Amino acid sequence: MRAALWALLLAFTLTACGGDDGGSSPSPSPPGQDPCAGQRLEAFEAQAPADGSAPAAKRGALDPSPRLRVLESLWIHEQAAERRRSISALGPVAATSTDVGDIAVLRDEGDLIVPANNFDLKGLGLRFTRNSQGGYDVRQADAAFRTAIGNRITLTDDDSLRADVSFSFPFYSGNERTAFVNSDGNVTFREGDSASTDRSVGRLLTGPPRVALFLADLDPSAGGGVFVNSASDQYTVTWCNVRGFDSTSTTSAQATLLPDGSIELKYASGINLIDAVVGVSPGRTSSFRVVDLSAQGPTGGGSAAVGERFAGNPDLDAVATANAFYRTHPDSYDQLVIWTDTTVVSGDAFAFESTIANEIQGIGVDLFDLSREFGSAGRLRSFTMMDRLGKYPDDPTTRFLGENNTLSVLGQEVGHRWLAYFNFIDHTGQQSEELLGRDLAHWSFFMDSDASVMEGNDIEDLGGGSFRTAGAVRRYSRLDQYAMGLLPPAEVPPFFYVQSPVNMSSQKAKDSAPQTGVTFNGTRRDVLIGDVISVHGGRVPAAAQSPRVHRQAFLYVVGAGRSVDSGQVAKVDRIRQQWEAFFLQATDGRMRADTRLAQ
Repeated sequence: MRAALWALLLAFTLTACGGDDGGSSPSPSPPGQDPCAGQRLEAFEAQAPADGSAPAAKRGALDPSPRLRVLESLWIHEQAAERRRSISALGPVAATSTDVGDIAVLRDEGDLIVPANNFDLKGLGLRFTRNSQGGYDVRQADAAFRTAIGNRITLTDDDSLRADVSFSFPFYSGNERTAFVNSDGNVTFREGDSASTDRSVGRLLTGPPRVALFLADLDPSAGGGVFVNSASDQYTVTWCNVRGFDSTSTTSAQATLLPDGSIELKYASGINLIDAVVGVSPGRTSSFRVVDLSAQGPTGGGSAAVGERFAGNPDLDAVATANAFYRTHPDSYDQLVIWTDTTVVSGDAFAFESTIANEIQGIGVDLFDLSREFGSAGRLRSFTMMDRLGKYPDDPTTRFLGENNTLSVLGQEVGHRWLAYFNFIDHTGQQSEELLGRDLAHWSFFMDSDASVMEGNDIEDLGGGSFRTAGAVRRYSRLDQYAMGLLPPAEVPPFFYVQSPVNMSSQKAKDSAPQTGVTFNGTRRDVLIGDVISVHGGRVPAAAQSPRVHRQAFLYVVGAGRSVDSGQVAKVDRIRQQWEAFFLQATDGRMRADTRLAQ
């Protein structure tokens, strides 16, 4: 089904250190015995970055990385379908769609809003065994932890440490020895993973080969400990009472790799963290098998990645939502803008965009087309998930979320269809990511983005290496408009970023949210559009052949059993109408958003 999916791969940060030499073969612990209970697991203070920059702002980010969201949507859809198949009493259902003016109101009938999938592996053990297709089957197994957990390793938040396997471990099509223990509850092979992006299905699938014991945002420096025992006949990694990031909730879990390629995953009964991804993946793949890991099994995984996504909050099945919309509407939209009457965006994100097809070359996004999965015959390119309408002010121009208002938030999510993914050739002749900030999908705080809604700031050069941020989230810059197909290269003026910023009036990092009034010192580096084209190639289609109308449909999803609130529908329509004016102004009149529902 996903044979045409592009290879969107994250470049993970690698921290290599020496591994533990291991010890003698441990014996299984008696039932109920917890080897973590006897460990001193005091927290330790994480080291500040060597360059003095502020830590990554993981709380309060507007959205997660858009590059992997479509995989998350496909996984959620298939997991929901698997659940429906297992509960035959639900029977066939179908959401209904009614147009109220230019707003498509979809009533959930149990097929659009997916209930929470609570973590149900507490006190259980799993065993993944190799199958004849080169992948893994899974079944329940002994839940007792191995008592010989080895030596404690030092991992901070978003950290990775090399700790090699003492034997050649058969895993999918490879034989692995080079292993990395990552703070976020997983072991990867060949390269580490210390990124601060979503601990998501997309991360499981498109990163390096991985055993995801409890893939979540964990912070061993805040409490708990991670232990490695690498012996000649087993490789065991144990997370003991490790806290979630910025949380007092913890997880205790253990992964053991065996010489025959089998994998044991074991979970303590006291886990109280909510969200995690559990499974195994060959890496660099779009093929997956969604399973219920709490089933007795064995459950076949074929040759694909296999696992389960646990979430303590409901999700919106975007695949089912789009298909429901297209049952009663023509395939004449470039983008769907989805609002809901209940919270369906979990974690720290506020809203997000998911590109489901791209035919444009030269913007830093691979070519692919999954539009048919979403009910389109090829026109649909993207959807934005704006989440619960009630968290937005009644007036779309009211400032909230730092420098943002509702229209600028929408501007960023809509803009992710094209932006912001540009690398460039820097002053040393090397390819650079210095223009990019959060998730390598937003402009850096220290880039003069002319107050782009894609972050960065409008930066004033005060002379003498001094700078001040003077504006934020107001428009699409000329560089943005080039990526959108609205300007030829010749009409993109030089722009700049500030290298090695110091003496900040408010401590900021590249991935910090925009903020006006911040002063700092540094070195100005000018960039030409030709420096970008040298990396990505020219945009195809060029500006002369690109559309000047962006067709969007505004959808409002009402949860099952709830009535449609006419006042809320009117609020969506108010945002829709003001958005058209904002988008026209933000593109300097070069592109129009047409949000009318086609009749």
